[in-house]
Amino acid sequence: MPFTWRRVYFFNRRGLRLAGLLYAGGPRPAFLLLVAHGFLGTKEGRGKALEMAEAVGTLGYATLLFDFAGNGESEGDFADVSLTNHVADLDCAFRFAREAGFDRVVLCGRSFGGAAALVYAAANPDVAGVCTWAAPAHPFRLFRAAAEPLRVDADGLVPLGSGVRVRPEFFADLQQHDLLRAAGEISPRPLLIVHGTEDRVVPFSDARDLYGAAREPKELKPIPGADHQFTGRHPEVWETLFAWLDRHFAVGD
Repeated sequence: MPFTWRRVYFFNRRGLRLAGLLYAGGPRPAFLLLVAHGFLGTKEGRGKALEMAEAVGTLGYATLLFDFAGNGESEGDFADVSLTNHVADLDCAFRFAREAGFDRVVLCGRSFGGAAALVYAAANPDVAGVCTWAAPAHPFRLFRAAAEPLRVDADGLVPLGSGVRVRPEFFADLQQHDLLRAAGEISPRPLLIVHGTEDRVVPFSDARDLYGAAREPKELKPIPGADHQFTGRHPEVWETLFAWLDRHFAVGD
């Protein structure tokens, strides 16, 4: 049976329906790659996530893409975003994957989704491994700077620029999470950190901090000259991911 796309839905802990896309087929793959999109992203990643999933499929691996609550086709208000809510949504996606019959689930998190992947994997030893792309090591510092000067508008929300608004509680929630500690708790499962050296949103120093806090097996892959979106560098990022998957999770192992 060839790999095909299938729309899937599951509910989060707040009763909101989350939308996903599952790419799977053939004899059941050894594991599933669960992808967590970035702060303002969607499961499709402007088409790039779909292309990557199909490339992963040629290697025999299944992929689950999904929208966090308030993003894309999932229910919810984006203003309710928080790292805690993202981690809870990721847990629901993970449980959906396990109930679908995938014994091993590897997380691939992009930016804020990478932060959620680290926090979740640190708390769930059943996660087989983690790959982050441009993930922040210090999310409170990052978002607090984006909100400067910190103010609440007439709707009780904090503007972050470009029309993006969050609840004031978003910042207090970020302070509840220690990303460096989370990175250190991934071991003995493999961790791959991919980051552009010219990232002007999340500085490359954050990748070094995460790598320094992590324990073996760990890898840091700088993408020289790449920005936060890895503009024009997606093939290189994908090849890095595919090689890492092959080293640690080869189909048939």
